[in-house]
Amino acid sequence: MSAIGALLRPRSVAVIGASADASKMTGRPIGYLQKYGFTGDIWPVNPRAESIAGLRSFPDVAALPGAPDAAIVLLGAERAEAAVRELAAKGCQAAIVLASGYGEANEEGARRQQALKDAAGGMRLLGPNTIGLVNLTDAMMLSATGALEVGTLAPGRISVVSQSGGILGSLLSRAADRGIGFAKLVSTGNEADIDSSEMIAHLVDDEATDVIAVYMEGLRRPEMFKQAARRAAELGKPIVVYKVGRSDSGARAATSHTGALAGADRVYDALFRQYGVIRAESFTDLLDIPAALATGRRMKGDRVAILTSTGGAGTLLADNCGLAGIDVAAPDGATTQRLATLLNEDPGAIGRNPVDVTLAGLRPELFRGAIDALLESPGYDATVVVIGSSALATPDIVTGAIVECQARSEKPVLAYVSPHAPHLVRLLNSQGIPAFAAPESCASVLRALHRPALPPLPSPVTEDTPILAGLPAGNLNEAESKALFARFGVPMAREHVAADAQAAAEAARALGGEVVLKVLSRAIAHKSDIGGVRVGLSPAEVPEACATMLQRLTDAGAPVPEGFLVQERVRGGIEMILGFHRDPQLGPVILLGSGGVAAELFQDTTLRLLPIVRKDAEAMVEELKAAVLLRGYRGAPAADVPALVDTVLAFATMAGTAGERLLEAEINPLFVLPEGQGTRAVDGLAVLR
Repeated sequence: MSAIGALLRPRSVAVIGASADASKMTGRPIGYLQKYGFTGDIWPVNPRAESIAGLRSFPDVAALPGAPDAAIVLLGAERAEAAVRELAAKGCQAAIVLASGYGEANEEGARRQQALKDAAGGMRLLGPNTIGLVNLTDAMMLSATGALEVGTLAPGRISVVSQSGGILGSLLSRAADRGIGFAKLVSTGNEADIDSSEMIAHLVDDEATDVIAVYMEGLRRPEMFKQAARRAAELGKPIVVYKVGRSDSGARAATSHTGALAGADRVYDALFRQYGVIRAESFTDLLDIPAALATGRRMKGDRVAILTSTGGAGTLLADNCGLAGIDVAAPDGATTQRLATLLNEDPGAIGRNPVDVTLAGLRPELFRGAIDALLESPGYDATVVVIGSSALATPDIVTGAIVECQARSEKPVLAYVSPHAPHLVRLLNSQGIPAFAAPESCASVLRALHRPALPPLPSPVTEDTPILAGLPAGNLNEAESKALFARFGVPMAREHVAADAQAAAEAARALGGEVVLKVLSRAIAHKSDIGGVRVGLSPAEVPEACATMLQRLTDAGAPVPEGFLVQERVRGGIEMILGFHRDPQLGPVILLGSGGVAAELFQDTTLRLLPIVRKDAEAMVEELKAAVLLRGYRGAPAADVPALVDTVLAFATMAGTAGERLLEAEINPLFVLPEGQGTRAVDGLAVLR
């Protein structure tokens, strides 16, 4: 058995610093182990007590009768290190340290945390600053959370990994009130050793776990998380994450537009999307969505039937489903006729969605017949039954009908309990019917039950850092940047580098027609901000424009440029931005969005982590509001979307091949020309470490 396996299912547990007073926090763990029926050995360690809770107490770790599989350390930070060192020497496989005052506190705490990790040696460590773990599958409670004081905790198929101990207790108590069962709950705390990614990876292969709910503050090992998420998707075990830290108030100032647009939370969104992880938009979702997924039922499409005995609640639910992108379509003709016959109604009156059965009262045979008709309809992928106030008097009729009908179908069946009736919600959940007290919750759950298939895993890109050899650190100038991009097949507008005004005029004549003139400088990232770009010049106008630009740079205190860039003027395309950014936590990220000078204003962008495949690039295009323009809007010609996808892939290959030395890269704007005419990069920037 692995050390984490021993931690979750120990045969013997040492409780270091156990108190004989069960009312104290340090007295709880032994009480909980006994209360929930732990059948293994419990070894309290307390030099001032001969026995605790009817168990022999040992004066120190050395006196224990053997090496415990797991230990829970209830000592303060100043004494925990010695206890961990003694446990490791004894041969303990894993220890849980509850104390705070470590890395979450200050620099001294961080040093104390490293010393704790060093003291553990080869022994695995959960925490510090954790509330421990709860294993309801095997009735093993290694925790001090007061949530274990509640009456009955039902085992279930949902496991929880939380980087907060308080959240673990919150979910445990809320689930008990809702009639929802858990398999395992683990608080990873400061993650000095065992982190959330490793625990998720372990639980993915846990036979008692079908769904994993995660409360996440950040990821220490994103690559392990990605592997665990892919493994979970292969096994059909959804991962639902509630990620805190959504605001970008702490976002760093970035050289490129991409750095400003690719906020840290948006990168997590991209990670979850690519690896099939469901993001809980609200804390309530972190319980609601796993509870529905744990039934094992999934929607094959996005069409839902709503059966209601109260018109207002049905309309409320339908509205929220519409906002969530769930199709609340009217029933097909055959289903309408079946319902009309069953309810003795005119087909014109019954052929709506929500299907209102108010006049049928609470006659069980009619209620069951209506649910069956909707579940058997080929036009629907799920059914939600709205439970009104009339069900309060006879809850068994309603719940019995729903349970009976669900057993005859493989489609998801949900219940929206409109009145305030916690007992009804609990009753339905305990009988395998996901029940919710808010219409928003139903809509979120329905959206989670319909998940597209993941794209195939991309092949890793081989880094080739010599492609950057000879290039300076910091910002490359536009010509250097675009030369790098062009090596990987990114199409460029025709252009020439000119050392001075005379050479610039000659370059303009060689290009023919109107040109774009730019200053060429590694020190100026956003040239248009200080008058370093002129559009639509004739060759004759170029010398004077060069002189004006140089004067403006002098007036602005900008450094002398390396020269000028003379470029053909590209017309008739849609401006996009294509960028690369290296996120400090999650690594290399590609951004695609509406481009030009208003890129940051519109913020119509989407992200993916590298590496990507063609399906990723195609999905990125479709996620943009600009997709409407690209397809041709109000008579405008459709843009060359396949060429845009090719350009995204070429740019992504460049970013992956360049390796760690490439910090940022950007094409803005990238012109997407009409169908068959390709793309053109007309401005570019790269930043090297």
